[in-house]
Amino acid sequence: MSNASDRTSAQRPLAEIVTWNATTLSQRIHDRSVSCREVMSAYLDHIDAVNPVVNAMVSRRERAPLLDEADAADRELAAGQSRGWMHGFPQAIKDLSDAGGLPTVQGSPLLVGQIASQDSLMVERMRAAGAIVIGKTNTPEFGLGSQSYNPVFGATRNPFDLSRTAGGSSGGAAAALAMRMLPVADGSDMMGSLRNPAAFNHVIGFRPSFGRVPDLAADPFGQQLATNGPMGRTVEDVARLLDTQSGFDSRVPLSLGESLFPEGSDIAGVLERDVRGVKIGWLGDWQGHLAMESGVLALCEAALARFGRLGCDVEEVDLPFAPGTLWESWTTLRHWAVAGNLGAHYDDPAGRARLKPEARWEVERGLRLSAQDIHAANVQRGEAYRAWNALFERFDYLAMPSAQVFPFDVETHWPRDIAGHPMDSYHRWMEVVVPASMLGAPTISLPAGRNDAGLPMGFQLIGRPRNDWGVLQLARAFEQASGDLEILPPTLGM
Repeated sequence: MSNASDRTSAQRPLAEIVTWNATTLSQRIHDRSVSCREVMSAYLDHIDAVNPVVNAMVSRRERAPLLDEADAADRELAAGQSRGWMHGFPQAIKDLSDAGGLPTVQGSPLLVGQIASQDSLMVERMRAAGAIVIGKTNTPEFGLGSQSYNPVFGATRNPFDLSRTAGGSSGGAAAALAMRMLPVADGSDMMGSLRNPAAFNHVIGFRPSFGRVPDLAADPFGQQLATNGPMGRTVEDVARLLDTQSGFDSRVPLSLGESLFPEGSDIAGVLERDVRGVKIGWLGDWQGHLAMESGVLALCEAALARFGRLGCDVEEVDLPFAPGTLWESWTTLRHWAVAGNLGAHYDDPAGRARLKPEARWEVERGLRLSAQDIHAANVQRGEAYRAWNALFERFDYLAMPSAQVFPFDVETHWPRDIAGHPMDSYHRWMEVVVPASMLGAPTISLPAGRNDAGLPMGFQLIGRPRNDWGVLQLARAFEQASGDLEILPPTLGM
């Protein structure tokens, strides 16, 4: 694969338009220094050149109607009308969410040919802000597993090493961002799917507080593990997309209504904050409970040291709740959720045979659960919430790695062991992301750096529930202390 990447970078220089971050792109479009047609053409040309290398984008639309939509966006600007900060942005949607007129395949052969009749709520909001949907981003089958491969579209490769995985389930979105095929990206996160691929691709992924980004789920009261959220290459870009995706909707009973920041404020301005005296609790590998590949902790600890230079107090902290109990509660609720979502496919013998083994495993365990099992798991979750939340009486934020391994072989479905420690399920190697998912707390994955082999890693910053803006402000301070986080992957030859 290295030869393919060399050919791609040697044949075509990177167009300046696709190197701009989303905030800069928005400014250039609105001051008319670049047209929406020029933006669309530059992105489509770039995607044609590099997507075959990483396989991040799927179900793409034809060029002609996209250019027509870009021309319409230009006419609106000429008339003094802007839909929003994403006006004219080429945008691909993670293939778990509906975008009207496009397939929602979810990586499953069972859904090939199904076309969405309308947008999901998140996509509706992004279109209203001016985005032009050009296709979808790749994901594992039904979003299960932090490795974006499936039997329909194949695997998404890591821009920093094409022999490695881009992670998942927002692997296509993260790889597309790193490869400059998108200015920003949407993703979703049940078990780290905004955080793991962000870490693996040296971008930023933000899991918002539960209810911050509403979704029109079939079960709006029961399913409280997963959420949609933003990804970007800068903290400001992530904040802007989160603002677009957020807000109360009366059809979503648990959606949050409070504003992220004062109405009419400048996002860049309110991101700035004096973080001196902020207390950060570092949980590391949970006092040895989590198996970690060599180098992960060292990279994350070196990144956290930058907070010390900002005047923050970083202190190691003990785990506040039994990890075995947390895992038991998590897996019970996850089995229940997956069985509910995929039960109809499993009930059909033909459909069951076409589900990947990990999906069947989840459903079968979900079907064995009793009402008492689910009640007990929810009680355990409540106890865990209170125990973890008590840490916020001592610390303003918590930190831990975003993953336990570096990007692994793209042909490997999931790591069977870490540093000699066997993994007993297809997702045990991602146990480090479970606390934030169970808390429903705002969590950002920030780039920690790369190891000697050039493979990226990230770390999580977890804030108090509903303190999304505080997490973004601290992340912005880290970004400023770190310098430019927007590293071009070697596959772009820059």
